Amino acid sequence: MALTPLHDRVLVRPQAAVEKTAGGIIIPDTAKEKPQEGTIVAVGNGKINEDGKVLPLAVKAGDQVLYGKYGGTEVVVDGEDLLIMRESDIYAVIS
Repeated sequence: MALTPLHDRVLVRPQAAVEKTAGGIIIPDTAKEKPQEGTIVAVGNGKINEDGKVLPLAVKAGDQVLYGKYGGTEVVVDGEDLLIMRESDIYAVIS
């Protein structure tokens, strides 16, 4: 199944949660935090402004991004957990 976001929405593959600390301590499932970084899989056409013109998005597929801890809506596509969110929910592009 192919999923294409509409308008100013993007589809993000979150990074895997950290399993172990730098010191080697294994983090149990109940203490893991939701990831805040991910890779953009697909983007919509752009935001439509008041004049009806389409403004292109500042991010593109393949960008590494930083987003809010509880941002986006979880969806499952071909058995893979992804997030769909608005471009405005993305805080930064990681280079």
